[in-house]
Amino acid sequence: MYKQTFTLLMGLALILHTGVGWAEATVSAPRWAIDFFDDFDTFDETNWRDQIVWVNGEDHCYVRDGLHNTREVSDGSLKLRVVDLGEPRPCDNMSKKGKRHPDTAFVGGRISSKNRKEFVKGRWTARLRVPDSGQNGMFPAWWLLGALNNEAPVEEDDETVCWPLVGSGEIDIFEHHGDGGPDHYAARIIENLGYCDGGDWQGAMLVQEAKMENYHEYAVEWLGNDIIFRLDGEEVYRIDDKGDLFPEPLFAILNFAKIKPGPITGPWLMEVDWVKHESLAKDP
Repeated sequence: MYKQTFTLLMGLALILHTGVGWAEATVSAPRWAIDFFDDFDTFDETNWRDQIVWVNGEDHCYVRDGLHNTREVSDGSLKLRVVDLGEPRPCDNMSKKGKRHPDTAFVGGRISSKNRKEFVKGRWTARLRVPDSGQNGMFPAWWLLGALNNEAPVEEDDETVCWPLVGSGEIDIFEHHGDGGPDHYAARIIENLGYCDGGDWQGAMLVQEAKMENYHEYAVEWLGNDIIFRLDGEEVYRIDDKGDLFPEPLFAILNFAKIKPGPITGPWLMEVDWVKHESLAKDP
């Protein structure tokens, strides 16, 4: 207490002696301005779309329009689920190499803001929870992908860049691998190795504990040339001097995937309260 009081008095004395204002004598925190916010009162198709793809050898089939209750907006939140239909059915999901997904009994929900809401840098945050985490094959995620990515849907002439080259870069803000047990998630950037499908998944990754049945705010931001990951507003991981690896506009993805064969038990649910993007406010 004595040290704190002494420091405060010395600071006041310096200000009085030099005539510098209090605001000028302290370091100002960055000011963020919200430029996109969705609290999921409805499913707003100007913000989101179902994304129908087959990646990572996933064992389920993504479906459209919330079929089989895989995507639901109710009571002010988005629910994404993996659902067991009981028997294999045809799936129209295609891989980036044109291979069709085999018949499967499992269906899931995946939405993206591609060609809807895309931003360069700034800060992305989602408030979400995953009850009953830690089940075998669970893979819910909240992440970003470069807007020039050449995976479906492709609507613009410049959407020709293969993952994870610049223009198609990936940042994972929240990714839960249920095989590793409950109540943890990974946050990372994927550094491209200079060729299609060449990405370093492990070199810049944090594994962080979180009580996943509870809502938490999961965020990534660019500050200077650093990339900072936050949990409930607190910095948990900083990647120094790598921000310019992702100069392109990025869109957001929310999905619940099943990445291993075998049965599922109980409901597989990721519930999202809201999503927002902020940009650093300019000085008046």
